[in-house]
Amino acid sequence: MELHLFDKQVYADRRQVLKQNIGHDGIILLMGNEDSSMNYKDNTYLFRQDSSFLYYFGLDTHGLAAIIDTDTGEEVIFGNELTIDDIVWTGTLPTISEMASMVGVGETKPYDQVIHFIHKAITSGRPVHILPPYRPENKIKLAAWLNTSLADLAKYVSVKLIKAVVGQRVIKTSLEVAELEKAVNVSVDMELAVIKHTRAGIKEYELVAKAHEVAIANNARLGYPAIITTYGQTLHTHYYGNTLQEGRMVLSDIGAENAMHYGGDLTRTFPVGKSFTSRQKELYNVVLDSMDHAISMLKPGVRYKEIHLAACQKLVEGLTDAGIMKGDAADAVEAGAHTMFFQCGLGHMLGMDTHDMEDLGEQYVGYTDALKKETSIFGLKSLRLGRELEAGFVLTVEPGIYIIPELIDRWQAENKYADFINYDVLNTYRDFGGIRIEDNFLITDTGSKLLGKYLPKTLEEIEGLKG
Repeated sequence: MELHLFDKQVYADRRQVLKQNIGHDGIILLMGNEDSSMNYKDNTYLFRQDSSFLYYFGLDTHGLAAIIDTDTGEEVIFGNELTIDDIVWTGTLPTISEMASMVGVGETKPYDQVIHFIHKAITSGRPVHILPPYRPENKIKLAAWLNTSLADLAKYVSVKLIKAVVGQRVIKTSLEVAELEKAVNVSVDMELAVIKHTRAGIKEYELVAKAHEVAIANNARLGYPAIITTYGQTLHTHYYGNTLQEGRMVLSDIGAENAMHYGGDLTRTFPVGKSFTSRQKELYNVVLDSMDHAISMLKPGVRYKEIHLAACQKLVEGLTDAGIMKGDAADAVEAGAHTMFFQCGLGHMLGMDTHDMEDLGEQYVGYTDALKKETSIFGLKSLRLGRELEAGFVLTVEPGIYIIPELIDRWQAENKYADFINYDVLNTYRDFGGIRIEDNFLITDTGSKLLGKYLPKTLEEIEGLKG
């Protein structure tokens, strides 16, 4: 088994910064993940280590946990050594102490001794800082260790620890950017393979297979279930049984996760045949213009929420030129009329998670105490990133136009946004589908940088790939 790791000093330095940010304030408990059974005990889902555990301890193997004592500086990794029965099935692996030394940790204990450290801290009146658990296995263990119910476990989550972890992980170092570039490059190759294989008469799942083929051939895997569909108006569909038909488009949203668990997230929309129809071309360019405008605004100090709203206004301007919308574009966006066509957010943070650190809470990752996340406004409630940009952020830009017949029917019946939407024209687009274009960017000191190699995105370039 090969362990993919940065130099041990990287992890030691990360943990030292975490200790400094928490201060002398109890113990930090970071949970690794374990194998999770799929349909019977020994048939498990593909293992994925917790990203925060990877960030601080690097070890990509199941059944581990770690404690950092902020008062004494003690660092302990907990895990059980393989038995001979394990070795028969898995082969020989490094010992827990050998793996710990690879990431600069000198002390290891059997897994069941975690509880002694936790109880000792509690009886001494010291805080036990935990992150929000998302795996059922970890929720059950934490509830037992902390002597609480599953329903009350959220009360024990440490906001102080969340903010400290987010503060570190949100700024990507040059080492991390290099890994992200690798993952984006594989993602580009995946998209190119999907586009070039697309033709009328095949099934969507045949394109999904191409994405997996390229990822696996590059010692990577998909960072999230592929979204490859001829019904692009469904934002996150994972059904792949439709047959591709001439005259329709395919929306492909895929991303590779490399061996270090950094990922890309790219989307392209392209015709099933060799060229777009005139209507498809017109709305494709509306999305592309919105994207280019958003990209031009990327720099430190600008709120991403403002970039999102500016991109929305560009969409409305283009849809007005196409006769689908009407009136003043700024007024339409302020009213929310653009959400007939763009129901989600412009982008999100990217890193070891496709929606980076979403397990820690969008309010802490994509927003700040000064800028709260909207939770009730259609469109804005799905904007995962709104905060002021900083150098070192890595994020996506992914505007789109989604024409959803069910939404048309509901809003037209209510005469909703009738001052801005030409429903008679819009109804002629009911079978249009959806268009999304997405790239990944690093925020630099002066602006932004496209991550990875260039993936064609203009109409001419996309059609050229189909030639």
